[in-house]
Amino acid sequence: MPLPFLTADRAFDAVDDVALPYDDRDRWRRPYRPGPWRVGVAALLLLLASFVLVAAALIAATGTPSEGGVILGIALAVIAVALRLLRAGVWVSARGLRRTGFLTTRTTPWGQVAGVRTVQQPVRWLGLPRSVQGQALHLDRRGRAAGAVPPLLTTHNADFLARTEAFDRAADAVRAWAEEYGRP
Repeated sequence: MPLPFLTADRAFDAVDDVALPYDDRDRWRRPYRPGPWRVGVAALLLLLASFVLVAAALIAATGTPSEGGVILGIALAVIAVALRLLRAGVWVSARGLRRTGFLTTRTTPWGQVAGVRTVQQPVRWLGLPRSVQGQALHLDRRGRAAGAVPPLLTTHNADFLARTEAFDRAADAVRAWAEEYGRP
């Protein structure tokens, strides 16, 4: 039985009319990978949720189903928090730029974007009140003051802490999307 996907003699010139996922410019995509801090915290939350799910099953089997249901609800809330934490960040598409926070999501159409710039300034460390010197990617909107919008990305947030090269690549990617689609 031949396995054409493992050999080099398959036909490479076959044309498929199926568009690849990255060709769809209308889909929302994150122009960078989530950072290790964000993924690590979400993994720990999902690990905690698995223990809580086991506890819910044990409580439902040995106790009352309502007590198990309460613990199941807690486990589902922890899973929702972990998934929302992974979803937070900056997303781009042909329609605009979307900044997704833990509780809020704000979308800015490209027609309202005046520019995207990197600024050296004090930034919050992992979203905590402590500020350190770093870089921030700011979105300048038409008709709004320069400091009215919080920074899109910083070098000390959960995605880019101790990863300055990744911050530079992400800032360049967002800037390229803004230059391509932000022109009136």
